[in-house]
Amino acid sequence: MTSELPLGREVAYPRAYDPSLLFPIARDAGREALGLRADALPFAGHDRWHAYELSWLDPRGKPVAATATFLVPAGSPKLIESKSLKLYLNSLNASRFDTPADVRARITTDLSKAAGAAVTVDFGLPPVDAGDGAADGDPAPVPLDALDVDCSEYDHPNPALLAADPDDVVHEVLHSTLLKSNCPVTGQPDWASLRLAYRGPRIDREGLLRYLVSFREHAGFHEQCVEQVFTDVLARCRPAALSVEARYTRRGGLDINPWRATPGLPPPAAGRDPRQ
Repeated sequence: MTSELPLGREVAYPRAYDPSLLFPIARDAGREALGLRADALPFAGHDRWHAYELSWLDPRGKPVAATATFLVPAGSPKLIESKSLKLYLNSLNASRFDTPADVRARITTDLSKAAGAAVTVDFGLPPVDAGDGAADGDPAPVPLDALDVDCSEYDHPNPALLAADPDDVVHEVLHSTLLKSNCPVTGQPDWASLRLAYRGPRIDREGLLRYLVSFREHAGFHEQCVEQVFTDVLARCRPAALSVEARYTRRGGLDINPWRATPGLPPPAAGRDPRQ
């Protein structure tokens, strides 16, 4: 499959609108490796994309510049590969549209077809915040990065590093900017901050930080990494409620912000990390 991806090889700059540039990837493969079934996912959520480089021509040929936010539901059968999305958006650059609403409708139709589910498209971006967007009722986030810990595992996520105290039940939010993984096709680094909110046995903070650091040389798509964090924490720490959001830094005019949570939890407030 990866040999077919536009990632990692030279691709001609698109000169005309071309929805076939979108390259969907089945989520099942990554989820099967985590023991997840499409008909019994333990989470709900979405992938929130921010597009910083969007442009088209008005009816008289004058360029229009815009930004946009896309929401792809986590329950969609396919995710959309990021470079293919960049190429697709660039294919709009020389196309004329009567109104911005026509552009929005066209992008909505094309992304929904690629993902296999309804994708929401809105112009504009959420505001920059502290990088740890709060959901209603959540306590202030606790930063993990200043913890004085030894780290020695970097090649693969190691859930054995996770632990929780069943005799100490809490509601807290933990935050780190040290999540890094690598693109599974090009090997290029992907950087992110991560916000983990939960109710349940108190998670060992040092163990959680070591666990996040263990992703450092792991090859995985953004969405799959977040689903692995969610799945591992749920299995090892047994929270009654869990919400995990990662905000990946921008590449090619796009950033991705996957969020997974136990069904029924509200999403964290939409925002952008200062590094994005």
